[in-house]
Amino acid sequence: MPDFRTVVIWLRIIGMVNAGLALGILAANQGAADIFNKWVAAAVFVEPLILLCLGALYLVAHWLAQFPRRAARALVVLMVLLATAALHGAYDMLGGAQFGLETAALWAALSAYLVLVWLDLLERAQTPALAEAKLLALTARIRPHFLFNTLNAVLGVMRTEPKRAETAIEELSDLFRVLMRENRTLVPLSEEIAVARQYLNLERLRLGDRIQVQWDMTSCPPDPMVPPLMLQPLLENAVYHGIEPSQTPGDILIRCEQVGAKVRLELSNSMALEGRQSQGNQMALTNIRERLLLFFQLEAVMTTSIRQNRFYVLLEFPYQPNNAA
Repeated sequence: MPDFRTVVIWLRIIGMVNAGLALGILAANQGAADIFNKWVAAAVFVEPLILLCLGALYLVAHWLAQFPRRAARALVVLMVLLATAALHGAYDMLGGAQFGLETAALWAALSAYLVLVWLDLLERAQTPALAEAKLLALTARIRPHFLFNTLNAVLGVMRTEPKRAETAIEELSDLFRVLMRENRTLVPLSEEIAVARQYLNLERLRLGDRIQVQWDMTSCPPDPMVPPLMLQPLLENAVYHGIEPSQTPGDILIRCEQVGAKVRLELSNSMALEGRQSQGNQMALTNIRERLLLFFQLEAVMTTSIRQNRFYVLLEFPYQPNNAA
């Protein structure tokens, strides 16, 4: 079943129902003036009905998801019929009903069923063939220079600090295991933070105290679900473009908070005046922006800015709690 709590689904349903309404009126072959009058008369009833149905489906979306597809469809059609009867009764009491209840119920039920079928076909067309293939192509990959630099750093401490070298090899192995898995589903933020900490530990092996990292998670909701491999590429960008080129220590700040029904995740880093050009960030940022679009469609927003010699990346996406926690 589609998620009736998303703006994208609402826009698609409203667009399809209105397109069907316009085509139905045009098919009657009346004159131009008559077509407009008929459309206005129908829209006065149809538009409030759409919003009423979508509002009701928003409230029961989580409950509907527990049913098999056919049963959920039947329940949706039944809810649409009940909403149609209720709205028609209200219009009838006010003397504004333009057509009978039987006609309104028939068209409402047929429209609801066709919309559900269309949304299902659209989802099947997008996944898994297109969306999963594109997601796999967009999966973040660590830059080759990181692997070479890390291995050289491990070799440099192997004799003097064998325990530290062993830990670094284990963390590098864990990190590449995450990168090589099929990242088709959302993951808990706690997993992303664990991967990010492993990456930062490996970079500290080479850069030492030049990397200063602050985590501000006091306002973060309980373990939200996020796209896989989201934090690590942002941190790698911050290290590669902000910390590594500078001769002085730099800092990275990661802040997470809940704003309404959304999670706001912000990462900022100091910029090296003599560092690499900022357009080098764009490949990784475009990658993450497109993966956000695949997971959340129009519900996610990603913005970047430069203020007071700091580079900011702001991600906003719907809050989905970790139900497995």
